Amino acid sequence: MSELFHLSAPWWHFPLRAVAIYVLVMLLVRASGKRAMGQFTPFDLVLLILIGNAVQNGLNGGDNSLTGAALLAVCLIALNYAVALVAARSPRARKLIEGEPVILARDGKVHRDVLRRQLVSNADFHEAMREAGCTDIARIRVATLETNGRISIVLADQDPAP
Repeated sequence: MSELFHLSAPWWHFPLRAVAIYVLVMLLVRASGKRAMGQFTPFDLVLLILIGNAVQNGLNGGDNSLTGAALLAVCLIALNYAVALVAARSPRARKLIEGEPVILARDGKVHRDVLRRQLVSNADFHEAMREAGCTDIARIRVATLETNGRISIVLADQDPAP
C-alpha cells in the first residue's frame, strides 16, 4: 500500500518537470496560431490526445505514484492560474501569451494575404459572415480574427460594440 504514495524521485522534480513541459506546450500552442485554437476539429482532438500522451513521461519521469500525480496536478493548475492572473493584470504579458487580434477585412475589402497567413480558409470566413447575418462582403465594416480564434464581424449598418 505504501508504494502508492512513494515517489521515485525527489518531490521538487515534479514541479520542475511540470513547469518545463507547461512552458514547452504553451509555446507550441502559441506557435500553432490563433485559428488552430479557435476551430477545434476532430483532428485537433486527436492531436491534443497525442500531445498529452507524448509529454506524459516528461511530466512524471516514469513515476506512477499517487503523490507524484497529485503534485503534478496541483502544479499544473497553479501554473495555469498564474498565467491567467499575469495575463489579466499585464497588457504586455497578455499580448505575449494570447497574441493580438488581426484585421481580416475592412470596409468591404477582404485581405486575402492576411487570411492565408492566419490559416483562415474562405469557407471559415464565409461561415463567420453567415453567423453575423452578412450575405455580402461589401457590408463588412471590419472583420477581426480574435485572439481566441473566432472571427468577429461588424457590419457597416451596425454600431460597433463599445
